[in-house]
Amino acid sequence: MPLINVFGGKTFEVEEGKKLVLALEDNGIEIFHLCGGKAKCTTCRVEVLAGEYKDISKIEKNAFAIKNIDENLFEDCLRLSCQIRVIGDITVRPILTSENTQGDRGPRPAD
Repeated sequence: MPLINVFGGKTFEVEEGKKLVLALEDNGIEIFHLCGGKAKCTTCRVEVLAGEYKDISKIEKNAFAIKNIDENLFEDCLRLSCQIRVIGDITVRPILTSENTQGDRGPRPAD
């Protein structure tokens, strides 16, 4: 099973194909999210520091564009955790968490 390493945090195994946002949440990482995994709010973004993952999707590019997030950040591996399926070992740094963000999280993203 793939390993997820959270920068400055913990490492845990998850089943291949699981959404990264759910893997983080299910393992005690308070990743912030508002839109329920629909790539609308961009609050579940993470920096991918190492590992296997697919290229950024058009859905993610559109979400970042709507929120005026600089396209150059994609090259620095900024991604939406609701749009990443875990396909191998990966190291991430959550950008927004319940600890550093005011407000309540939205609905749990679907599998």
